[in-house]
Amino acid sequence: MKTAIVNLGTIVTGDWRDPYAPGDCLVMEHGKIISVGTAPTNLRDCDVIVDADGATAIPGFIDSQIHNTFGDYTPRQKTVGFLESYTHGGTTTAISASEVHVPGRPKDPEGVKALAVAAHKCFESFRPGGMRVHAGSVIMEPGLVESDFEEIARKGVWLAKAGFGAVKTPYEYGPMIAWARKHGMVTMVHTGGSSIPGSSGIWADHLISIQPDVSFHVNGGPVAMPDEDFPRIVNESKIALQVCTAGNLRTTLLLWKLAKEAGQIDRYLIATDTPTGSGIMPLGMMYTITHLASLTDMPVETAIAAATGNNAVVYRLNCGFLRPGKDADVVLLDACVGGSKKTALDALRNGDIAAVGAVFTDGVPRFVGRSRNTPSPNRRIRVAECRLSMDFSGLAH
Repeated sequence: MKTAIVNLGTIVTGDWRDPYAPGDCLVMEHGKIISVGTAPTNLRDCDVIVDADGATAIPGFIDSQIHNTFGDYTPRQKTVGFLESYTHGGTTTAISASEVHVPGRPKDPEGVKALAVAAHKCFESFRPGGMRVHAGSVIMEPGLVESDFEEIARKGVWLAKAGFGAVKTPYEYGPMIAWARKHGMVTMVHTGGSSIPGSSGIWADHLISIQPDVSFHVNGGPVAMPDEDFPRIVNESKIALQVCTAGNLRTTLLLWKLAKEAGQIDRYLIATDTPTGSGIMPLGMMYTITHLASLTDMPVETAIAAATGNNAVVYRLNCGFLRPGKDADVVLLDACVGGSKKTALDALRNGDIAAVGAVFTDGVPRFVGRSRNTPSPNRRIRVAECRLSMDFSGLAH
């Protein structure tokens, strides 16, 4: 399938160092972006042409901490279809925070391995709303040995999570994290106060000792570390610093100040840490972007990068940037009808959400016109030409 988006007003790349691309057109084919810039003179070979009417293109959000189970269902909130709904908030990629919410989840080594492999395999071809879900994050439990990580890595598991295991002290995660990293896994650690019965709080001393790739909800999930721990994490480690919508807003803002001053912007990641007791949050990624862009000096394009390109680099994904060769996951944003601002980026800087006018994953329009989770866009984003027997309109939502 070949798709073109024409008449773009602004193209935000997902790279905070080079945040804007010149031109007004994106062309996608076979699931990849093939050109960014000026529209080709001949678009007759495109199956679908979407007229953006001056809207803003950004990479699809990468929510690097979601609580999936099996299928598009969360037993914690007894909600069906939450992942598909997140695509209507602009999220095109989601990363498992481990399948800890599976009812009756196993806690022995064979059980946690089986759970991770099963979740990984189940989501390989299941795309709720077109979203790509990277599931199957092995939960580190006592009794796991290096050969266990080697075994599940051969079966495709590449995510590992510490923080919910029955360890006596978080320092015991150190060898398991080292084994997981040795076998190519991205390792994540719960940070802050205990969030479920039986787990323990994890602070700066633990993180610096065990050295994960990512400090999950470093701003609190939901309870944050003491303030004095934050400069240590920023300055005494290279751990990626993931802030979450379901965490502590004050420490989200504090951490930006520290990361900027230390020149560690690449390590600053945005996620939601949902669904949990904090709820179902289809617009969670965008709300955290608005908080940072309106309450700090973080440029809005840098906040978008923290939700897209920064996540992609840390998790070694091919999405998150609007560049040729990258996965064709694109979101069209605009200012909402009735708002005080005229463009999506100005709305976000103002603390408002933006209207999601279209979402593409793998170059396929998942809806065009209007998200069911935001007000209407000011601009008329529409399918200008379609040579397929399909309807991508979102007007009915």
